[in-house]
Amino acid sequence: MPMIADRVELARRGANDTVICRLPSGWVVLGDVQVLPGWCILLADPVAASLNDLDDARRAEFLHDMTRLGDALLQVTSAERINYEILGNSEPELHAHVIPRYATEPPERRRLPAWFYDWDAAPLYDAETHAGLRNALRTALLGEASSAER
Repeated sequence: MPMIADRVELARRGANDTVICRLPSGWVVLGDVQVLPGWCILLADPVAASLNDLDDARRAEFLHDMTRLGDALLQVTSAERINYEILGNSEPELHAHVIPRYATEPPERRRLPAWFYDWDAAPLYDAETHAGLRNALRTALLGEASSAER
């Protein structure tokens, strides 16, 4: 899988089919593996090593966009809450996982981080399969007029 900087470059060129839309702080994409339906990632653009490397205004912008994405996921999925994770241990470039959590998850999983799911058994992102979700999120994030233009 490409690193964050590679994914951002693909998004800039229009060659990343996981892209939902561009927000002020970066690119919203659907995760390559849909461990939980609607798992999204916000990729900082310009690429930065971490949240701590941003000035106050860019930090606020990134965190605001991250929560806007969470609001959109709540609006278009049946999620009961959203988990937010900024890690950077494996891919040391700023990105935030925005993870919908569902009441329908098995009870033994609901209290654990989503990383405990079986990633090998989870559905992969598919442009055709996930087009409806991608378009609904784009509309929720950008509004009807903006999404028709994209």
